[in-house]
Amino acid sequence: MSAPVKNALMNKVIVCAAFINGFAIMAIELLGGRVLSPYFGTSVYVWGSIITIFMLSLSLGYLWGGRLSSRNPNPRTFAVFFFLSALLSLPIIFFADPIMTEVFLTIEDPRYGSLVSAVLLYFLPICLMGMVSPYSIRLLVSSEEHSGRMAGLLYFVSTLGSALGTLMTSFYFVLWFEINQIMWGIVAGLLCSGITILIVHRVSSRQAAE
Repeated sequence: MSAPVKNALMNKVIVCAAFINGFAIMAIELLGGRVLSPYFGTSVYVWGSIITIFMLSLSLGYLWGGRLSSRNPNPRTFAVFFFLSALLSLPIIFFADPIMTEVFLTIEDPRYGSLVSAVLLYFLPICLMGMVSPYSIRLLVSSEEHSGRMAGLLYFVSTLGSALGTLMTSFYFVLWFEINQIMWGIVAGLLCSGITILIVHRVSSRQAAE
């Protein structure tokens, strides 16, 4: 098992990445209601489907991220989470309408139609995003005594990002931009996070080798 990240700059980047990840999760969840509404409406069933899939995806992401963090944790793998999250978010932009049209024509009950659509569109990217928190904690923890403080910090930062993502998306973004434009912004934010992690890791590795 490799040692946790000890570079101060990398630690700050990991914390910022956790913030952006939390922001993205809630922004995507809020947009989910608007994505599904043309086909399944905006009833409590639709929101129940979205919330259920997001909670399930995050719970599995937390589980798998925690398990993966015990196997040679490193910033490169951490960056891959962001790249894959961005990649798996692209079907929401490009294929949401075809997917929901097919589901709408196949499943008459809007409850189950919205549930299936939410699974197809959101399960994979949100599951990847759920892996970020436990993995980032493992990268930051340097001792057992240190673990509680780092876990608290990461969950605080991630939840703060989620709160801001909720506020900005519901109060401003949906008024200023189209859904796909917001999604492209989220994808860009995830990609920038992954790239920044790789760059800082490479610089830190070179400095350590000198």
